[in-house]
Amino acid sequence: MLTKKFILKKIGQGLLHILFWFGVLLFYTFYFGVGSYHYVNALSFSLFLMPVTITTTYVSIYKLIPDYLNTKRYLLFTLYSTYTLIISTYLIFLSVFFSITFLLDFEYDKMGPINRNLLFVITGVFLVVIIVSAFKLLKENLKNSAKTNALEKKILETQLKLKEQELNYLKMQIHPHFLFNTLNTMYGFALKKADETPEMILKLSNLLDYLLYQVDKPFVSLTEEINHLKDYIALEQLRFNDTLEISFSSNVIKDTIKIAPMLLIPFVENSFKHGFIKNGTLKVNITISCKDAVLVFNIKNTALNNINNAYGIGLNNIKKRLELLYKDHYNLNINEKDNYFEVKLKLNTKNLIPNV
Repeated sequence: MLTKKFILKKIGQGLLHILFWFGVLLFYTFYFGVGSYHYVNALSFSLFLMPVTITTTYVSIYKLIPDYLNTKRYLLFTLYSTYTLIISTYLIFLSVFFSITFLLDFEYDKMGPINRNLLFVITGVFLVVIIVSAFKLLKENLKNSAKTNALEKKILETQLKLKEQELNYLKMQIHPHFLFNTLNTMYGFALKKADETPEMILKLSNLLDYLLYQVDKPFVSLTEEINHLKDYIALEQLRFNDTLEISFSSNVIKDTIKIAPMLLIPFVENSFKHGFIKNGTLKVNITISCKDAVLVFNIKNTALNNINNAYGIGLNNIKKRLELLYKDHYNLNINEKDNYFEVKLKLNTKNLIPNV
């Protein structure tokens, strides 16, 4: 259905074409009138050449370029361009012949110096065709470039959304077992009316606040993450009681160091969830250091041999999250020997903001 906007657009395009060809006519008049005072004859001569120029130009920009050159059908483009060149040259020759016949009655002295040379006439015509065709190609390239950029932007947006969904899915898998275990422990403490119950409730409240409100941020300060770890460890100490021997140390961390939230907690969770109580004690050693914005996180716990299968899903989730957030900016080593399971993470946080 024709709309007013569409009609006005077409009228505007038509007026631009008319204005352009009027400019070409003026160019021809001055070009063919160089060295001659017969500008009226030059104008008339130019009018004879205009139909050939317009036809050749439109064939080039509306047929040859879009149908053959842009579609990379180079052989057909070369073939049909050659046909167009031959036919256009023949029509130019006819235009010159009829202009001399009807306008000048074969009086060559009234012709400008350029008009007398057929090569100059052909050059003038094809100069216009080449310039307009080059402009058409430039316009098409810019248009295709804009389309490509828009498509790449959509693809990137889609990839980011998929990454965000995957990250959210991975985050959802981290905490349920811990919450259930902690609530069961609190229930047991409450039945005993233990003095530690209020402290457990406070620390659990802090953890839930972190999980619910901080986890959606793209990054948090490393000190916040460490405080979160300390609250978690404190709850596990209450739950394990005398069966847990834990060592936790971290050097002075600058508040400017930032990482993705909940990046370290899965390693600590796994050490408690899959760690093995050996000789009545589960041993867990955690160290965190940071130098020149490079974070080094090390955790080691007692474990049974071939414990890798037990860690499987959790570790795979952690690796996926690290790959999504810090691709090419981290190094993760996992070792299992002598009834110990050890994880060492080295992460470059300098000028690095997580991708999602």
